[in-house]
Amino acid sequence: MKAATCVAAGALFVALAAQTHSPQTHRLEATPSTVAYGYYWSDAKPALRIASGDIIDVDTLLTNSPVGLARAGVPDDKIQSSLKAIVGEVTGDRRGPGGHILTGPVYVEGAEPGDVLEVKIVSIDLAIDYGYNGCNGFIPENCDRTVGIRIIPLDRKTMTAQYMPGIVVPMKPFFGSMGVAPAAPLGRVSSNPPGRHAGNMDNRELVAGSTLYIPVFAPGALFEVGDGHVAQGDGEVDQTAIETSLRGRLQLIVRKDMKLTWPRAETATDYITMGFDEDLKTATTIAIQEMVDFLAVAKQLTKHQAYQVVSIAGNVAITQLVDRPNVGVHVRMPKSVFKGR
Repeated sequence: MKAATCVAAGALFVALAAQTHSPQTHRLEATPSTVAYGYYWSDAKPALRIASGDIIDVDTLLTNSPVGLARAGVPDDKIQSSLKAIVGEVTGDRRGPGGHILTGPVYVEGAEPGDVLEVKIVSIDLAIDYGYNGCNGFIPENCDRTVGIRIIPLDRKTMTAQYMPGIVVPMKPFFGSMGVAPAAPLGRVSSNPPGRHAGNMDNRELVAGSTLYIPVFAPGALFEVGDGHVAQGDGEVDQTAIETSLRGRLQLIVRKDMKLTWPRAETATDYITMGFDEDLKTATTIAIQEMVDFLAVAKQLTKHQAYQVVSIAGNVAITQLVDRPNVGVHVRMPKSVFKGR
């Protein structure tokens, strides 16, 4: 057997083994020893090691502090003890350069640079009964600096959030940040901007039932998750969604049969490609070209045909404008367009 054939057969065996592995569920609470405060990093110490195909039952915390929440009027008994412990104990060089509390990293056995980590979002549940929204972002001149963050009650029964009387927003919880460690030469990367490693994408399409695919850059992938949102518009223009703490069940699968340059996703109704860059035009170009390339392979189209299909049926959206230095763009392609192809 030729060497190339052996390598391909080995990769297929690993992929099949992951699919036939009986998944174990691992509880991962947010504690001072199980979070990465403000960064993705290939040298970060794993908070948990799991086999490919296993499920993590994970807690995530909102991006705020006990002092900030108390100042906004949240009673002390409603401020999570885990948030108090993490903000109080994770200090100095254990924090930053970003501001998000990310649970993890999770080391997935068998993941190597060049692979893809498949993240199946099995479920997302509310952890607390309130969220908040700030005011800054893309056009901060609109913000009244005398007004603090707004605390918004969350109704679990109706799955709605009342911004104010007469303005009720449906809740569709998702994690604003899901990502892996960037390549080692990049060092400790801020949790604020998204990139090839995914991270702070703020993509509101990634609700329960969706699947995210992330290129792997470090052994074990080193997956992290956080920045819970229950509602957000495309663009996230004032820099915050309805931010809250969430609990999720995520299945992490190593895919050695896939090769990606940028993160991609899939929902029940759409294929999704993404692009991130400091320049909006560049981010848009990446996201569109990623969809063209995907359709050319997956649907056996020429790039000419794929580009035309994106134009007549795809939806190009600004994911977020505020996670500087990078903005985000995504393209949604309805699966319903393809009838048996």
